[in-house]
Amino acid sequence: MATAEKPKINLEDAFVMEAPALADWLIVAPLVVGFIFAALCLMTRKNTKLQPLIAMSGLVLILACVAGLFLHVLFNGTVIMAMGRWLPPFGIAFVADMLGATLALVAGIVGLATGIYALREADDTERRYGFYPFLLMMLAGVICAFLTGDIFNLYVWFEVLLLGSFGLLVLGSRREQLDGATKYAFLNLVATTLFLIAVAYVYGLFGTLNMADIARKAAAMEDVGPRLTIAALFFFAFAMKAAAFPLNFWLPASYHTPRLAVGAVFAGLLTKVGVYALLRVLLTLFPTDRDDLAISIAVVAAASMLLGALGALAQTDMRRLLGYLVISGIGIMLAGLALGSATGLSGTAFYTAHSMVVMTALYLMVGVIGAAGGTFDLNRAGGLYKAMPWLSVIALILAFSASGLPPFSGLWPKIYLVKASIDVGAWWLAGAILVSGFLTTIALVRLFAYAFWRPAREGASVGDAAARPIIAIGYPVLAGLCALTVIAGVYPEPFIQVADRIAVELMNPAGYVEAVYGPAQAADAAVSTGETTQ
Repeated sequence: MATAEKPKINLEDAFVMEAPALADWLIVAPLVVGFIFAALCLMTRKNTKLQPLIAMSGLVLILACVAGLFLHVLFNGTVIMAMGRWLPPFGIAFVADMLGATLALVAGIVGLATGIYALREADDTERRYGFYPFLLMMLAGVICAFLTGDIFNLYVWFEVLLLGSFGLLVLGSRREQLDGATKYAFLNLVATTLFLIAVAYVYGLFGTLNMADIARKAAAMEDVGPRLTIAALFFFAFAMKAAAFPLNFWLPASYHTPRLAVGAVFAGLLTKVGVYALLRVLLTLFPTDRDDLAISIAVVAAASMLLGALGALAQTDMRRLLGYLVISGIGIMLAGLALGSATGLSGTAFYTAHSMVVMTALYLMVGVIGAAGGTFDLNRAGGLYKAMPWLSVIALILAFSASGLPPFSGLWPKIYLVKASIDVGAWWLAGAILVSGFLTTIALVRLFAYAFWRPAREGASVGDAAARPIIAIGYPVLAGLCALTVIAGVYPEPFIQVADRIAVELMNPAGYVEAVYGPAQAADAAVSTGETTQ
């Protein structure tokens, strides 16, 4: 008896049939390296001499991986890695375009800088309770958030980085740390809940969680209401995570409580993940809805800039002052998102990378100031110029760079953003950028004048022996970060080229879809979508 012939299944429709190129594995390497070295640090947590060596090896490897990935994307275009060989939209995909690869590279630099600084700041007790595993876990979560191509996995990586950041925030268990951690945790949990609701809404509406698939289905959807609702939910959730006005009060209440190395990595990375998520969701997935939200985003951006800078002026604690400057910087990044033009987005991309480096350096610099002067209170600080002239040079460079003054890296993105604002007639937004820069300059020059220029208090010991280990480790780290901001300011051409490419990619969501699906499949998918929505 003859058996019925089974229909042939074309596996090429669902699976990646060719082995990925060796260089493509760089997209998942930071995750693998981060988790392996975090586990090794946990296994050796009682050996507080060996653990930092393992952690440093992991941080160097992560930086090498993201640097290799950046060069791979720079020369070969967007890189895709489908997990389990399942083709999009069936499987989970990692996607490294120029935006994700650039921010991952800067995150690797920030992670290594803070890890080196913590060699002298984190004590044996904090090492035993997991300082380095939490740092590696958080860094892996941040980098994977920049590289995921799946909206639910973006939520997962947010959770991973939040777990690491919670651990870092409460190490030490001081009263002010627990108070700050409670506010940080509560507001982030609210934002995460909104994010999860938006993800569920997306899946219910489009039946997919793959970002490229959502982008093409959203582009073909004619019903504006549900789409705009999702975009607004995402905007609210990510604006809260980015500490944009009026959802910013948790940041200055929490970032000043942990050690300065922790505050530095938080200021450099965590809020920037929120900004990245806003750029990705509102420009790649729902670009037409970004147009509808543009005025609201612009108002939030201007308010964040001005109130953040005014808040910094009102502070006498150096750490709280920097916390408000982080908020002001978030407003500047959102200005480019509100404008939506190539010039504005280029300015936002450049400013985001610049802010990651400079805010990290400012926190580490304040850590050195606090160790050398014995206080973070501006009213009690003084005498550092005479005792530490090189630190005063570094402080001036960082102050000018954060304020957007020449010849440092903060200048060029602000010029771009002001020009983009004037081009569309948004004079008030350009004015907010300039005024916030002026107020930031006053706040940081005031810090410099009080901590460095003013003579030390009578009887105060500046730069005593107890502070020398942190000063010794702080100088090379700060010098390296300062070198980056000087190079980007004096020779901005390559940085601007990368920022311009990011802007072009963000303004072309079809290019992102085509990179994930391939030209032929993207065209087929578009036709299929058009048929199903008619």
